[in-house]
Amino acid sequence: MRFTGVYPAMVTPFTDEEEIDVEGMRSNIAYLEKGGVAGLVPCGSTGESATLSFDEHKKLVELTVDAASVPVIAGTGSNNTAEAVELTRYAQDAGADAALLIVPYYNKPMKSGLIKHFSAIAQACEIPLILYNIPGRTGINMDPETISTLAHEYSNVAGVKEASANFTQISNIIEITRGLEFSVISGDDGLTLPMMALGATGVISVTADILPKQMGRLAQLCLEGNFAKARDVHYQLAPLFKALFIETNPIPIKKACDLLGLAGGPLRLPLTTMAEPNVVKLKETLAAYAD
Repeated sequence: MRFTGVYPAMVTPFTDEEEIDVEGMRSNIAYLEKGGVAGLVPCGSTGESATLSFDEHKKLVELTVDAASVPVIAGTGSNNTAEAVELTRYAQDAGADAALLIVPYYNKPMKSGLIKHFSAIAQACEIPLILYNIPGRTGINMDPETISTLAHEYSNVAGVKEASANFTQISNIIEITRGLEFSVISGDDGLTLPMMALGATGVISVTADILPKQMGRLAQLCLEGNFAKARDVHYQLAPLFKALFIETNPIPIKKACDLLGLAGGPLRLPLTTMAEPNVVKLKETLAAYAD
């Protein structure tokens, strides 16, 4: 299975009581599908997965699968291998089309530990697995050789969401997996254009939560090889890419959802409400994209 185009890294909307806003989630899904996204990614870091209970995590996967008419890539990663296996199996049984698995965080496994961790999940599950390399959050970098080893050993290791911002590494990953049914996907909105110029096939995007059509156009132009027009779209969106990371993700994107009438709602601690000066900056930036 090849993963191409734009996949929104979905926020998890909460009610004022910090319960999952079921209708808000369904409404957001309808909005994103109307925007032409290639698929949906619930329960990632943008979805505040670190503060979801096991039951909530499973509920969100079920809800997204039930409401969606596009492929669902469920976030099922953990720094606990047994937990990651359980969540991935659950997502598979619930009908998810693929799973997104973050590199184990905090415990900082060696290369051999990474291979054993992802091997255990690949052996226990059949759905496509997308590895997620984001050293800024996990504390370690998964190198191209580790990714290549897993991709060559397991046919269901189908891609990597790359957010290292190391273009030598990104190029190397694409080069050594070119003969496989393997997708390299941008994990950073602002790096979508240069990564796709190297051969990445799409992006798991925060910005797409609010501007799915525009992010879809950026990706489609890149897939068509029209990098001149893609560059124009990139620079049109660049101020928003910056504004949505003025504070820790997903603080700004949830506020942007609220400002635009989408379902966002409160954050769960330890994330806190966006500072008012930054809200002003975000509003000013969003105003430039009003229809």
